Amino acid sequence: MQTTHTKNPFDFLGLDPVLLRAVYGLGYEAPTPIQKEAIPAILSGRDVIGTAQTGSGKTAAFLLPILQRLMKQSPGRTRALVLSPTRELAAQIEVALRGLAKGTRIRGHAVYGGVGMSPQEHALRAGVDVVVATPGRLLDHMSRRNVDFRGLQVLVLDEADRMLDMGFLPDVRRIVDALPRERQTLLFSATMAPEIETLSRTIMRNPVRISVSPPHRPPSTIRHEVYPVPQHLKTSLLVRLLGREDMMSVLVFVRTKRRADRVARQVGQAGFDVARIHGDRSQSQRETALAGFRSGRHQVLIATDVAARGIDVEGISHVVNYDVPTVPTDYVHRVGRTARMEATGEAITFVTPEDEGDLRGIERALGKPIPRVTLPDFDYRAPPPPKVRGHEGPRPRRPSHGEGRSDRRRYRPFRP
Repeated sequence: MQTTHTKNPFDFLGLDPVLLRAVYGLGYEAPTPIQKEAIPAILSGRDVIGTAQTGSGKTAAFLLPILQRLMKQSPGRTRALVLSPTRELAAQIEVALRGLAKGTRIRGHAVYGGVGMSPQEHALRAGVDVVVATPGRLLDHMSRRNVDFRGLQVLVLDEADRMLDMGFLPDVRRIVDALPRERQTLLFSATMAPEIETLSRTIMRNPVRISVSPPHRPPSTIRHEVYPVPQHLKTSLLVRLLGREDMMSVLVFVRTKRRADRVARQVGQAGFDVARIHGDRSQSQRETALAGFRSGRHQVLIATDVAARGIDVEGISHVVNYDVPTVPTDYVHRVGRTARMEATGEAITFVTPEDEGDLRGIERALGKPIPRVTLPDFDYRAPPPPKVRGHEGPRPRRPSHGEGRSDRRRYRPFRP
């Protein structure tokens, strides 16, 4: 294990030796660009708006200076609050906090929906230094007076753009209104929408703006490819690609929960280890699926966009857009699950004739066309399977909020 005498690049950020030992023990070799810029600004006490690509190290960028601030004070009273849009992201921030706080007396706890209230209530009432929470569950605890924010000093809005996308703005405002006005506020986001600009003006004081990557752009180390394919052959094409040796850890995004279940079932029947994660899965099911994917037990994870911001897994080799996202920023967030921390990765997008308009919007956002790829031995003209009368299944439900358009699409002849 390295020590502070090796003059690691982290040595020059002004962090306490205890935190540096934790950083080195976790295997950090050098600060990322967002960490180089944000840590000194936060240590100086300034409000910060940080914009950086997904997977760029934002979590450590705000946790390390918060920990340094709290180390100088008596523990046991909530002095920092981190709001995140998803359960998975809240849980992962808690894990990161635990690792970085090793050697200190600082404790944190994550509160989110999908699990029982009682253990969270017990932890909050016992007193924790840092609370990591999703907005809805935090409001439940606040209404029950389980948490005391009178001593709060730092508020973090992580993945702020996603919280707005998921309709959390009213909840965020209710929470902020209940917090002390004298505080440091840190806002981190992969993209900077006009709504975030408006929000920042109402809750922050003369913030420092830090942007270390082009807005609405994924990491430059990702290779992008488009596979034109008719709708009914998407799963067959996916199975064919999964057989490649380089497809070691594959995250597949689909538009709806029903489709996630169906594609996972078909991929599993083809002989691949697969898990799925979406809003209808229980928290324990989501955690089990994510743990299996992270450990390598599952080669494939099928997910809807609702889980996109909560999937922080190192070593994802490929992201497959089974369905084209309708909003270019969703494409950025999806493909940002690979090529994390300056690694390389590949983003594959399946495109039907009906998707060409959405694809052009993505290409405009990227500033370049995405190469088209076809497999020479794949039968793109295979007809759809015949429907069996009386076995069409239940009527397709209307997609829930945030899941996009209906599964139902009219078949068109496909010509690659």
